[in-house]
Amino acid sequence: MWGGLCVIFPLLFVSVDCLPLDKPAGDVNIRNGGIAANIASVDTNYKGSWELFAPDAGVSGMHLILLPTTNKALMFDSTVWKVSKLKLPKPPCRKVEDTPNEEDCFAHSILMDYENSRLKPLRLNYDTWCSSGALDINGRLVSTGGYNNGSDTVRVLDICQDCVWQEYPGSLANGRWYATQVTLGDGRFMVFGGRGFPTYEFVPPEGQRNAKNQAIDFKFLVETHDPVENNLYPFIYLNTDGTLFVFANNRSILLDTNTNMIVHEFPVLPGGSRNYPASGCSCMLPITLQPDEKRAVIPTEVMICGGAAHEAFTLADLTRPKVFLPASKDCGRIDISKRNKANWKIQTMPTPRILGDALVLPTGDVLFINGAKSGSAGWDDARDPNMVPVLYRVVTGPGHTSKFVELAPTTIPRMYHSTSAVLPDGKILVAGSNTNPGYIYDALFPTETRVEKLSPHYLDPALDPLRTEILFDKSANWLLYGQRFEVQVRGGDPILDMQKLQVNIYYPPFTTHGISMNQRMLRIGVYGVRKDVAEPDVNIIAFQAPPNGNIAPPGFYMMFVVYNGVPCRRAIWVHIKA
Repeated sequence: MWGGLCVIFPLLFVSVDCLPLDKPAGDVNIRNGGIAANIASVDTNYKGSWELFAPDAGVSGMHLILLPTTNKALMFDSTVWKVSKLKLPKPPCRKVEDTPNEEDCFAHSILMDYENSRLKPLRLNYDTWCSSGALDINGRLVSTGGYNNGSDTVRVLDICQDCVWQEYPGSLANGRWYATQVTLGDGRFMVFGGRGFPTYEFVPPEGQRNAKNQAIDFKFLVETHDPVENNLYPFIYLNTDGTLFVFANNRSILLDTNTNMIVHEFPVLPGGSRNYPASGCSCMLPITLQPDEKRAVIPTEVMICGGAAHEAFTLADLTRPKVFLPASKDCGRIDISKRNKANWKIQTMPTPRILGDALVLPTGDVLFINGAKSGSAGWDDARDPNMVPVLYRVVTGPGHTSKFVELAPTTIPRMYHSTSAVLPDGKILVAGSNTNPGYIYDALFPTETRVEKLSPHYLDPALDPLRTEILFDKSANWLLYGQRFEVQVRGGDPILDMQKLQVNIYYPPFTTHGISMNQRMLRIGVYGVRKDVAEPDVNIIAFQAPPNGNIAPPGFYMMFVVYNGVPCRRAIWVHIKA
């Protein structure tokens, strides 16, 4: 409890306040209940806008993640192609596996500065094709699996200026190709599945190796395996009680990782398959917290949208002539914290979608972007690019009236192997698309190395007066579980109305193949707002950090202040330490 306690952390910019907000004095604005799950938003007819950010990134963004505090987005594809559009700056080149005397002198991994599009090529030796990953407690990317010599590899990329990939082949007990990596409440990683391996294992510490018997058999992945798989890249989320929600094909369970027991199975989601190669998309909806959180069960919802019929891959990839079945238009939404009372609620998107991404926006709404309207994942196995992003306005509570809104279309098809990421300024970075086995430019859908940015609806210039600015040097950027902290903002209204205010923290995902691993947003509990006596145009917001790692795993999050449905000008990175 913070109360009247002064908390001082040298050099960590943790704001200090010795006034207990449960006994307000002066200009203090307190929201009833300290929670604003469904705030009123100003109306805008703005459908967003697109910009070509980088005419040529050199590498097609099959995998994408933001690296905290660096202004850098990491993109990479696969060494199996042997070429890209960007050469490594200097030797040594990579020795090509199983091909004596052949060298690969091209980059397959880049760091892109998402402010100015500057590129830095990074050398990879072990193949990352269809790999997985997540940020660790210190903001480093830990990547697992891939193809051939990369399938049992663990890689680490730190966030320092001159850092390079550290690769540890042979670290995993099983090969992990098309596997899913998930972060647990204590910051450890587990990796699930992969072609030919219906197992899971804990990711070993850097430089160490798992023995073969450390892979745990997972019958659920055997049971959900269609003749053409449809259960690769399973959707996995850390539940707020510490169990894992695992969805594969059309079934879902809760797994206790302490006992390796399935503790609950949810109803089947009708309408086909949702995982690779049917390749729908999924997200966990924002978790809403109260200050001084005391609830035994924190409501937690998952949404799974799009996908394809179970036989879609067979007809598109193995049948001649190819047959491209329509993708699914439906979305299933379920509260996984209810267990025995949980049922899928089905809603319908404006258009069908496979191969797309589901991104949770700074406002807590969901953006569906990229993909196709028919076919399946696989080389040249999809048609009808879905070039219209769709906004899903999330409303919670009984009789929720969430709805879909179409935004401005792009002009660049983003099909198989496309990616996207939420940026600190609220824009969306969009990259990738390669339906071809290599860098091929005379195909129906050429290999794509252009990178775009989408400005969503909330970046309507008319809403600019409502946009707040976080004062970094006066705001907490280092959080302890359950403790009270402050963020200071300038702008918005002279006095911020608590009924229109949210403080949201966002864990950036590792995005590939229509799956955004570990994406997580929390609407954290807000105690109150008061004016800064010394600077009357500054509002001081007191909030509580999440209570534990099952609700918010340790690591780096982007913090957004959202006022009247409009995000702040730029998020700040905050670090939750275990």
